[in-house]
Amino acid sequence: MNKKNNPSLTENAQKLRKNMTKEERKLWYDCLRKLPVTINRQKVFGKYILDFYCASAKIAIELDGSQHYESEGKAKDEERDKYLNEREITVLRYSNREVNTQFTSVSDDIIRHLIHR
Repeated sequence: MNKKNNPSLTENAQKLRKNMTKEERKLWYDCLRKLPVTINRQKVFGKYILDFYCASAKIAIELDGSQHYESEGKAKDEERDKYLNEREITVLRYSNREVNTQFTSVSDDIIRHLIHR
């Protein structure tokens, strides 16, 4: 088994790719898929499924809905971020609200990080 891949999550990741949130669809179709680097949607990485992942830049992009701002969600995000950071992956987090109201700023920030990596 690939150390970075958990086959038990593959089926769930496929379902998530088919049923992206409105904000994930917007970011994917209006920005990420047009970039000249490979970015995977709902990428299985260890015991996690990343919303978006660019392996060449080692950047994970996470879009956070309201559950991420509750105590349990915050704790899970901290654990996930620590796991990814230990593997030298930079985690970029944006709220769904930011994607909806500040889309250009979010896109520019992602591109800026990709260029610097």
